[in-house]
Amino acid sequence: MRIWGPLAAVCLGTFMLLVDVTIVLVALPSMSDSLGSTLTQLQWVADGYALAVAAALLGAGMLADLHGRRRVYAAGLVVFALASVACALSPSMGWLITARLVQGLGAAAMFTTTLSLIRTLYSGRRLGLALGVWAAVASSASALGPVLGGLLTQALDWRWIFYVNVPVTVLALLMTFRYIPRDASDRDPARRVDLPGTALFALGAGGFVFALTASHDDGWASAGTLVPLGVALAAFAAFVAVQRRAAHPLLDLSLFRRPAFTAAMITIAVGEGTVYGILPYTSLWLQSVQELSPIGAGLVVLPHALAAGLVAVACGRWVPRPSPRVGATLGLALAGLGVGTQGFLSADSGWPALVGGLVLSGIGMGLVFQVAAALALGSVPAERAGMASGAYSTFEQLGYAFGVAVFGTLAVSSMRHSLRGEVPDPDTAAQTLSGGGADTLLAAVPTGQRASLDHTLHTVFATGHNTLALTAGGVALAGALLVLGLTRRPGRAAAGTPARTAGAVPAPEERKSVPAAGERTPDRPPVT
Repeated sequence: MRIWGPLAAVCLGTFMLLVDVTIVLVALPSMSDSLGSTLTQLQWVADGYALAVAAALLGAGMLADLHGRRRVYAAGLVVFALASVACALSPSMGWLITARLVQGLGAAAMFTTTLSLIRTLYSGRRLGLALGVWAAVASSASALGPVLGGLLTQALDWRWIFYVNVPVTVLALLMTFRYIPRDASDRDPARRVDLPGTALFALGAGGFVFALTASHDDGWASAGTLVPLGVALAAFAAFVAVQRRAAHPLLDLSLFRRPAFTAAMITIAVGEGTVYGILPYTSLWLQSVQELSPIGAGLVVLPHALAAGLVAVACGRWVPRPSPRVGATLGLALAGLGVGTQGFLSADSGWPALVGGLVLSGIGMGLVFQVAAALALGSVPAERAGMASGAYSTFEQLGYAFGVAVFGTLAVSSMRHSLRGEVPDPDTAAQTLSGGGADTLLAAVPTGQRASLDHTLHTVFATGHNTLALTAGGVALAGALLVLGLTRRPGRAAAGTPARTAGAVPAPEERKSVPAAGERTPDRPPVT
């Protein structure tokens, strides 16, 4: 365990925090029945957590530089566990959403340190294997979330999807203090946490997602949508200006001049947003239309998790220096084709119609997780590894948060259009149906009209899901073409830095040569 104990501790926390991104998906109908909710509230339960993770990651990364990665990782575990208990005890949707936001802050402290810890503790061929294992855990966690959520919701109660985090957190803490060595912290008195940058980034990301969800009820031309959208754009512009002038920025914007780094950010954001952004609505279709149980809906997604995990491990074991041109481009292309093939449902389709596309998208995401992580770390100097790790995790969670918000807006719009002429109030009906309330609509009509309306609702839901899947598939394929263009030739390194093949994992001597801030050597040397 001396060699692989640290990896096990990091992967346990990674699995738990990423499972909680999607574990709520199959529990959303049960939460709605228990606490009462609108589609917007359900979206915030799923989206608020990922948004909080993304908003806090860069600031948490700077805290890790200042106070040590192990300390920040352990603190994140504690916050995550306490917030999980608060989620489980929620008496209302407002309480649940707030607790999910706090839970996301703890997850950010954990997530921002994972890749930099792995890169510090491992080198050479073992680094490639460690990244492959981490990628397998990350990809399978997102896909296994609905399975575990369905099992706990059906066997016990939806609240247990949060209670279960407590014993896992205790185990992760014990392993952290037992196997992960202390690492030095940056005591430079000139360095401080960039509070203005952190606040502006959080305001921009939160305002953008809020505007998207507000458009469900208020429309795009309303003040409720345009005001937060304007605030978000202004906050992002101010964030860029602050980072350009900061002596110690949260995110060194010059990294985006490196085509390989930019390709890594696009790959993970587009993959997460398209493949997992439509998953909440796939889950609603499986439970509301197919009438599957929560665990049944989760098991439908299981082939995706298995495919993603197997591919990620295989890449880390046999392809320790992945080609970004092949890996990232092929991964996004397969993910796009897999999601797109789920967009041909009819009113009479059953759940098996999704399985082939789920497997194909799982293969693609297995490549995406493994290659994008290696590409992000391998395309920057060693002293920027911590920042690259935080940026990768930030774009991953932003991709998911924006994906859920965008596809939620598209789902309501598609259903509203399909319901015109079928029901008296298509706007209200679309909101109800997209929130999983098909039974509510059926109960409001005379018994003799229910069979006809039921078939109509099946058609509307299938059409809405098809719109999401085909759109997501098209976006992923466009992302693959963009990444292909960016990685067409090895990107020139920044001035003063020797160029190397984009995406290649740096040689051990290259990593060890610069024990700088964000990538310092721990008390115990890397495992080679």
